[in-house]
Amino acid sequence: MVVDVVAAVIRRDGKILITQRLDNVDLAGLWEFPGGKVEAGESFDAALQREISEELGVKIRIGNEFFTVDHDYPTKSVRLHFFHCTIVEGVPAPLAVADLRWVRPNELLQFDFPPADSELIANLACEVP
Repeated sequence: MVVDVVAAVIRRDGKILITQRLDNVDLAGLWEFPGGKVEAGESFDAALQREISEELGVKIRIGNEFFTVDHDYPTKSVRLHFFHCTIVEGVPAPLAVADLRWVRPNELLQFDFPPADSELIANLACEVP
């Protein structure tokens, strides 16, 4: 069974928002793009709005899905759907994440991300500012 996961690539002033996973979850302490698992019967947009609200306390405008990757972990398989997003209300706060940072695309390589994110990280890190 493949678990669908949605993630937001949120940009502001040439930087991208990344969040750090809590200590009590799979892949604890790693950095990621905010988002999470799509629940049964939930659309990708609804799941992403819910996850961003729970994790960061903000509302977003969801743009296009621009990258999708399948990855097999030892305990599960995931299909990650990445969307361009913009914050339309609120200021991000670490409500259900350990930390958050705004980083330049070329700084992404300095953070430890889950293996499933590696191709996207490589693509984003090559962006010219």
